Amino acid sequence: MSVDQHHPAAPERYMGGDLAGATRFPEFPRSAQYQPEWMLENLMGPNAVWLTEALCERLDLRPGMHVLDMGCGKAMSAIFLAREFGVQVWATDLWIAASDNWARIREAGLADRIFPIHAEAHALPFADGFFDAAVSADAYHYFGTDNLYLSYYARFVRPGGQLGIVVPGLRDEFADGVPPHLAPYWEPDFWSFHSPAWWRAHWERTGLVEVAVADMVPRGWEHWLRWLEVATAHGYPSNERETEMVRIDAGRTLGFTRLIARKVEG
Repeated sequence: MSVDQHHPAAPERYMGGDLAGATRFPEFPRSAQYQPEWMLENLMGPNAVWLTEALCERLDLRPGMHVLDMGCGKAMSAIFLAREFGVQVWATDLWIAASDNWARIREAGLADRIFPIHAEAHALPFADGFFDAAVSADAYHYFGTDNLYLSYYARFVRPGGQLGIVVPGLRDEFADGVPPHLAPYWEPDFWSFHSPAWWRAHWERTGLVEVAVADMVPRGWEHWLRWLEVATAHGYPSNERETEMVRIDAGRTLGFTRLIARKVEG
């Protein structure tokens, strides 16, 4: 079977028009209830609400749980977690001021459930074992590829607690360098993109966690492409080269890696 049969061409290009329809996917019924304008105004790359919903499909979140949202950006993911699952969220980010996120949290009516934290990933101000779950959408690859990081990060999760990430990734690691169709677009930062198999091995070899899920988000590359096109069409920050790269790749290589594990007890 040819590559084209395995990986169909990119969907028809979005040029503007029905914003609500363009940002509504059947696999994200919870996200469909959120205003696309709000998501666009707070974007920092791929759609954090979609990614968080994709991650939560495979997590067991219950009301009252303590959840670390690591690299929360402008707190969209934290707002989604608190509103949809009734959890308490510590919305932690380095690039966005806690005061700015606090304003968004209060506007969302979730001041009793979300606590904004300004912190660097290697200097987290939390007690060991404080969280029932630690999640991260489109952020963990910036710091978590380090061989030592999980040993630090996992200490904040209780034994038996959950860890979940969803990050830009590869279907498979490159065997012979960057594929020719991606070479014109490849940036040094993209070397943080890894396959589900790579992430599984990276976490499991520590002995700290048991990985339950290591896969690619279904249709993740299509969601990535659509979000870039929507942002461009409506005058929000986007990246033309990235859009072209994802469209040309058409799911052959790129997408979103999803990883979920439980911290080993004992």
